[in-house]
Amino acid sequence: MPYDQSLDKQLFTKAFETDAGKIIVSVYSYNGGAKKMQMSRETTDKEGKPTFAKLGRMTKEEVEGVLPIIGEALKNL
Repeated sequence: MPYDQSLDKQLFTKAFETDAGKIIVSVYSYNGGAKKMQMSRETTDKEGKPTFAKLGRMTKEEVEGVLPIIGEALKNL
């Protein structure tokens, strides 16, 4: 069965913003299934448009900023 975006429900989302962009923490449920947390990084390109980037490594500031948001997301899992 291919992925169907209409079946993917976002239950929670919150972002931590830095000078370099933001890290978004979300909770999703696909087709009424198990709730799962997703983390992604959003930066801006040369024209100033938001674009997603691989989250990869995080600075101490980013980890400290995201931890409380993960706690909030955990309440939605």
